[in-house]
Amino acid sequence: MLQAAEQQLAASSDHDISTRAVCEAVGVGQPVLYRLFDDKAGLLSALVDYGFERYVARKQAMEITDDPLKDLWAGWDDHIAFAQENPAIYRLMFSPTLARQPEAPRTIFKLLGDTLERCARIGALLVTPEAAAQRILSANIGVALALLVRPDIYTDPAMSDSVRDAVFAGCVSAPVVEHGGTGSGRTAIQLAAQLRDRPATSLGEEEQRLLLKWLDTLGQ
Repeated sequence: MLQAAEQQLAASSDHDISTRAVCEAVGVGQPVLYRLFDDKAGLLSALVDYGFERYVARKQAMEITDDPLKDLWAGWDDHIAFAQENPAIYRLMFSPTLARQPEAPRTIFKLLGDTLERCARIGALLVTPEAAAQRILSANIGVALALLVRPDIYTDPAMSDSVRDAVFAGCVSAPVVEHGGTGSGRTAIQLAAQLRDRPATSLGEEEQRLLLKWLDTLGQ
């Protein structure tokens, strides 16, 4: 039924679905749909979850290389590719008018944050991982939606790459080991990421928490 709903959504000119048409596509009566999803809003909510499940599974299946910066670039491009391959459900996934906002974006944010933590551990972040994740994910979603919703305006084939590079320029740089360091803030970000990855055995839990707070403050 979810597959039928997605197919109808993709074919719809007004980006809407008919519960009757969905039921007819799978050969069941509408009471079956109402028993499973309560109503049309419930069906759309389940369709959003269905889309996010595929997106998260796709992200988790991506290769993790020894170069977190390479993985970061690949993650942006794959996000755009998913949107273009699944335009109807992507628009629904990130619609601000949903009756219930899904929890899956937190998982997406964490997956991006994991890559950024790896970047921080090699001294390649100019801002904290959380700040970088907020900037990058919001820009990634914005570009994807712009390309889907108004392709008549956003006609530059290099727009995604250009925005990606501009956003990344404010968040990441070459690793510190190649440049000998670029200031206390960046070093603090690197040390904090390394400490989160491998807690110091010589420090107690409260001491580590306080040290991380200081390092995160210096990195802002």
